Amino acid sequence: MSQGSGKTPAKRPLTLRDVSEASGVSEMTVSRVLRNRGDVSEATRTKVLEAARELGYVPNKIAGALASSRVNLVAVIIPSMSNMVFPEVMTGINEVLEGTELQPVVGITNYKPEREEAVLYQMLSWRPSGVIIAGLEHTEAAKAMMGAAGIPIVEIMDTDGEAVDSAVGISHRRAGRKMAQAIIDAGYKRIGFLGTKMPLDHRARKRFEGFTEVLAKAKLEIADSEFYSGGSALKKGREMTEAILKRNEEEPLDFLYYSNDMIGAGGLMYCLDNGIDVPGDIGLAGFNGIEFLDGLPRKLATMDACRVEIGRAAAEIIAKRVEDEKAPTGEIITLEPSLDYGETLKRKKKPL
Repeated sequence: MSQGSGKTPAKRPLTLRDVSEASGVSEMTVSRVLRNRGDVSEATRTKVLEAARELGYVPNKIAGALASSRVNLVAVIIPSMSNMVFPEVMTGINEVLEGTELQPVVGITNYKPEREEAVLYQMLSWRPSGVIIAGLEHTEAAKAMMGAAGIPIVEIMDTDGEAVDSAVGISHRRAGRKMAQAIIDAGYKRIGFLGTKMPLDHRARKRFEGFTEVLAKAKLEIADSEFYSGGSALKKGREMTEAILKRNEEEPLDFLYYSNDMIGAGGLMYCLDNGIDVPGDIGLAGFNGIEFLDGLPRKLATMDACRVEIGRAAAEIIAKRVEDEKAPTGEIITLEPSLDYGETLKRKKKPL
């Protein structure tokens, strides 16, 4: 695990006056626009909303004497709860926060940047004590809101990039490089990749970049690939594996690298059901190290993504910063995932 810190303290929270000065209209007009009340011209409304967006200003929904205070909530903004990844992150967060006065409240983004921006906006309007948010890639408006919030922000799952404040995760590029080297060392050469369409799955994209970087150094490349959109599922993995193997019957692939364990498990089941020798004829590996793999007929090679540990570390940063406002900001914690060879990443059979 590597750790770093040292950013300057967060800026003061933005006010109506800041938006007023940036847009060139009165504070009263700004208030009317942001509360969607009163008769305001469309040009003025557009000017105010653009200024607020660029500054990262979020109106305060807490009224009266409580308006200057924070509530004991920690906003946790994640892409999904339908897979097995983020529930484990939540387990780690809860383990830490249950010993404090802080309570997590969850927002789901469905991997959509515009949805993430809207969820963040709503959560910040209730003035939480901190934010834990998945990933390092956000819209410019979301980054502005986090930068102006004046509270601890912890971006989780990934440390390959620049954080708004603090970050806890793994290096996905390093994880991809590590898996590629293990596959090369086992003697596999005709390698296929199966994964999500990656423009919005930044962590999968970074693993793929690290993976192909090491292949290139060994004078290898991805022989074929199969991509999908939507949620990960065993059925999807079976369908993708069937498609890529049938497409390469004349010159068979000897290894399949899946972007996650769910589709990898589906691929394993397809191979076993069709009498394909794993790992003798073809090797398989996934990513995430989810526990249900232990119940498969053969243990899939994978890499642990340190999910519970990431949740714990993120919550500890928030709790520490809430308790001590002078605690350092900009803490970066990079955890080291472990490679589990399972029973599907072994040295290939040598020709007789």
